[in-house]
Amino acid sequence: MEVNNNHIDKSPLKQEDKCPFCNLSKSVEVICETETCIAFFDGYPVSLGHALIIPKRHVASYFDLSQNEREAMSIMLQQVKQKIDERFHPDGYNIGINVNEAAGQSVFHVHMHLIPRYKGDVKNPKGGVRGVIPDKQMY
Repeated sequence: MEVNNNHIDKSPLKQEDKCPFCNLSKSVEVICETETCIAFFDGYPVSLGHALIIPKRHVASYFDLSQNEREAMSIMLQQVKQKIDERFHPDGYNIGINVNEAAGQSVFHVHMHLIPRYKGDVKNPKGGVRGVIPDKQMY
């Protein structure tokens, strides 16, 4: 018997079809969601409460977002911070966005990290995000 596969779309998968953020696992704990953005706890957290804020539109670079998408992410950042404050009571935060492989981006869908920090979580936190290049952290 001959099988007719003409109904199967043989075109290559689009980037968003492969994207873990466009296809969130049902096990992901969503913190909040709007029409344009979603926030959830990072699957590989740096600290307790580490969250990601992403636009729903599949875009690789922060610099390619619309002004409205950037504003929506900023508004959601405040909402997520409040929820993390209530649940985990951190002592501080780091906020970061990696753009391109050279900057450490590994999922090419824009995502903003909100990383809660706790007193004593590192020996000397001076320099904060400057620590992405360890020799430049202390100044």
